[in-house]
Amino acid sequence: MRKTGRLSAAIAATLLAIPTPGHAEQGISASEILLGEVEPLTGPPGLLGIAHNIGVRLAIEEANAKGGVADRKLRLIAEDDGYVTSRTIQSLRKLISVDKVFAITAVSGSGQAVASLPILKRSGIPTMIPIGPLPPLYNPPVNNVFVVGQSYTEGMRQLALHLATANPGAKWGVITQDDDYGKSLREGIAQAQRDAKINIVYRTRYARGQKDFSSEMLKVKDAGVEVLIAGGIISENIAMVKEAEKLGIKPVIATFWPGRVAPVLKAIGPASDGIYAVDYVAPLKSDAGRNFIELARKYLSEKEVARINRYTLTGYASTRALIGAMKACESELTWACTIKALENNPPVETGVLAPLDFPAGKRFSNQKVRIMRADFGTLSFEPVE
Repeated sequence: MRKTGRLSAAIAATLLAIPTPGHAEQGISASEILLGEVEPLTGPPGLLGIAHNIGVRLAIEEANAKGGVADRKLRLIAEDDGYVTSRTIQSLRKLISVDKVFAITAVSGSGQAVASLPILKRSGIPTMIPIGPLPPLYNPPVNNVFVVGQSYTEGMRQLALHLATANPGAKWGVITQDDDYGKSLREGIAQAQRDAKINIVYRTRYARGQKDFSSEMLKVKDAGVEVLIAGGIISENIAMVKEAEKLGIKPVIATFWPGRVAPVLKAIGPASDGIYAVDYVAPLKSDAGRNFIELARKYLSEKEVARINRYTLTGYASTRALIGAMKACESELTWACTIKALENNPPVETGVLAPLDFPAGKRFSNQKVRIMRADFGTLSFEPVE
């Protein structure tokens, strides 16, 4: 028992010993370079995490087919956190201190990434965050952390302004998650209210993981809501829309980009037709999306191609930017050089979102968003402006 206790203590000490920037060359051997990421690969959020992982692996396969980086192949170690923050922290420490990866390609959801920020900052390891872009992740900027996409706050602000213009004088209902994700959506609506008349007659928050929304949707009906912000992730939005259908109410419904995926529309059924969303990623049914699918078929199995969604595209684009920076540093592949290259390299053209770059002193790519609308017949979203 004493030996086991000493071993457990040693493992705990190892996990807590996050390296400092002086360990910049870790993860590089004579034949390969290790990359790591943490994301939900199980449970409902796994629909997003698995798709993202596919995008990262596609970028890596594409790079390896062209010789890799510094005459070495790239290899990814992916950790499943199940969308649980404590597991995110544990997995991140393992990747940095035990696996000793050279760089991090993703850190799970928004709240998990925020909780991980002190570890990432202290380590100095080059880190990409393309899954949950929140202002606290880049404002103020952290030297080694690069956030790809657009903030939930700005995305919701623009979505709310569009809905307010299209539905003047409407009664609004707002249902959001009681965490950092939900807080960002609420801030976006509050910002939109400064520039548009938005009459919110019902608002509430729910705990992450809630499954039954019958009470909330009954109150939506009683309040006469005409525009509903369904601020869930996946299963929550499905439950809200199906409950609205059950109650026979048909408000204009808007969700957010975590749920802008075909399986959500399929799970909801015909009631999903016309649901609004906002995103900075090209729809899969667009020319850019179709070109991406063709690229994926060169390197991935048909089973993997079938699981592609908008998170695959963000994972691919973000990892392309990271690999490009690493290739710019082939003669001196260090953390410091990679971080400098991410800031100084020309914009990365991926075709699936606007050219990706990080202006001097900034750690946020600030992508342009577009308003979209669901088409149940094609299980896709089409831009409306």
